Amino acid sequence: MTDEAIKISGKKGSYFIDMVKTLLPEGGNLNLCLTCGACSSGCPATGLAGMDPRKFLRMAALGMDDEIKASKWPWMCTMCQRCIYVCPMKIDIPQLVFNARTLTPREDRPKGIRDSCDMALKVDTCSAMGCSVEDFEFVVGDVLEEIREADPFWEERDLQAPIDKEGAEFFVNQNSREPMTEPEEMAPLWKILNLAGVNWTYGSKAWTGENYCLFMADNESWKKIVTMQTEQTEKLRCKTYLNTE
Repeated sequence: MTDEAIKISGKKGSYFIDMVKTLLPEGGNLNLCLTCGACSSGCPATGLAGMDPRKFLRMAALGMDDEIKASKWPWMCTMCQRCIYVCPMKIDIPQLVFNARTLTPREDRPKGIRDSCDMALKVDTCSAMGCSVEDFEFVVGDVLEEIREADPFWEERDLQAPIDKEGAEFFVNQNSREPMTEPEEMAPLWKILNLAGVNWTYGSKAWTGENYCLFMADNESWKKIVTMQTEQTEKLRCKTYLNTE
């Protein structure tokens, strides 16, 4: 029997923990954790893959890089920031999760997220489902026509779903799933904006609200999509970018 303490970290944790300390706004505030469990109590991903935010945070603090890399839990977290909201020390666990995802080589990251990111980069619309400019314009016009024909109220209200309207107050984005698979789900937003008298527009390009490159922790691709959205908003001289997601 020995009195020597058991060592569970050391050189092992230097890469991930040091990287996080240079990126977190608080300069690496992991040491402030009280292990109170508040983060886990409100987390929708608690219990998935046998993990929760508190356990994940302690693994990071203890330098368990290999275990974090092997876990599927960082990909199950939505980075909703609910954990930050309830944390008495305001530890940024979502930022930690984001950087944990970078431990996995891009080609080994979840196929669904990776393919959606790659598809968004291929089309001017930034649609993760590959919806083209022409298809989007057709679907919006078709749905608008159906609504106006089916209900005289919206014909009288002159319901519109403008695309590339210059000088609008709001540049509105749209989840690309809806024009591709659930086009009728776009209409409620149009009606609300109409009744509220809002001056808005879609863009024919970069109109999508989702950004899978963000969730894949691909900074360059994420930046590219955000840049395209920003440029389109500025091109149309819209004052506000309205993210419906």
